[in-house]
Amino acid sequence: QVQIVESGGGLVQPGGSLRLSCVASGMIFRRTAMTWYRQAPGKQRELVAAITSGGSTNYTDSVKGRFTISRVNAKNTVYLQMNSLKPEDTAAYLCSARTDYIPYEYWGQGTQVTVSS
Repeated sequence: QVQIVESGGGLVQPGGSLRLSCVASGMIFRRTAMTWYRQAPGKQRELVAAITSGGSTNYTDSVKGRFTISRVNAKNTVYLQMNSLKPEDTAAYLCSARTDYIPYEYWGQGTQVTVSS
């Protein structure tokens, strides 16, 4: 059974850092592309960062230089290191997984990030 579980969100002051984790189970993780999205109230879901099964990454422009996505296949885990956080980064952060053998995107429940003084 596929399960996607995010953790690491919380309340942080502007300029602070957080590291989000996403553990994916029930799939061949090394054959899975992982993506972090975020959704703020009243706004569309936005792709934040993605990493392919081979380790290639891409980021939305607003987080380049501040966020880093990485993966540890031995732990079935993808991370999102977020530095220099801004109030506009406040959102629910969701993790998705897409394998190369099943044409379906699996989603977690999300973790809330709030950047406020």
